[in-house]
Amino acid sequence: EQRANGVITVTDERMTRFWITMTQGVDFVLRCLDLMHGGEVFVPKIPSMRIMDLVRVVAPDCEVKITGIRPGEKVHEVLVAEDESHHTVDFDDMYVILPSHPWSNARHWSDARPLAPGFRFASDTNDRWLSDADLVQLMREA
Repeated sequence: EQRANGVITVTDERMTRFWITMTQGVDFVLRCLDLMHGGEVFVPKIPSMRIMDLVRVVAPDCEVKITGIRPGEKVHEVLVAEDESHHTVDFDDMYVILPSHPWSNARHWSDARPLAPGFRFASDTNDRWLSDADLVQLMREA
């Protein structure tokens, strides 16, 4: 709708976001249902994209109006925070935040790698970034 009007509103040009299609999300949830033991939080390793890259791909000829961050809005998404790293394990395609309850049994995850203290999985420091072509492909799949 904004593209048709020729003006795209962006709250902050520094923003980054994680990207996942509905199908990818559903497949991830279904897979995790088979893996869960109780109380874990499963975090997929998904790519990030800068909001301004999205605007450039979706509405390349439009004017961009910066409106300012709204109350409660974040510049970057954080899916694993630093204070969670000590009870999070790493798999090739996901992180699993283990429950900190005494009944939790970490041996269920003995094939996982521990994270370094202070690790953070955030959309601005992610090592996987969507290219323009990747974004176009995601939009086709959606």
